[in-house]
Amino acid sequence: MMTRSITRLLTLTLGLLLFAQAQAGQEDFGDYQVHWSVFPSTFLDPEVARANNLQRSRGIGIINISIMTEGEHGQIRPVGGQVQGQITNDIQQVNFLAFRRIQEGDAVYFIAQYQHRPGDLMTFNITARPTGHNRDLPVRFSHTLFND
Repeated sequence: MMTRSITRLLTLTLGLLLFAQAQAGQEDFGDYQVHWSVFPSTFLDPEVARANNLQRSRGIGIINISIMTEGEHGQIRPVGGQVQGQITNDIQQVNFLAFRRIQEGDAVYFIAQYQHRPGDLMTFNITARPTGHNRDLPVRFSHTLFND
């Protein structure tokens, strides 16, 4: 049940990228890539949110981070590691993100929720470190969410 819920959450995340409110991106660091997506928590199906202990609210956004590497046959595959970060609003208030690691089979994701006011420009400063790697992979991007 939990595996199916996580699969639905991640499928929904990808589907949400079609909406104007959602944002996704990636940054390449040679052997590794850091992928991210940001979307309003209200985009989640209530059942999926409940199954994954995520709160749905008009003032809560979700950030999803994946660390990826190229496999021996050229396919991109997820790797474990650690992710930490903080978010800064447009009046320079800083909040730390509490990432949760979610693993489903070979897939590994790091998800955090954050509070926002409609129209606030939020700047994300994320640091990912793949398992066994001695270098941090810093990612910085900004995004604005509006209430739906």
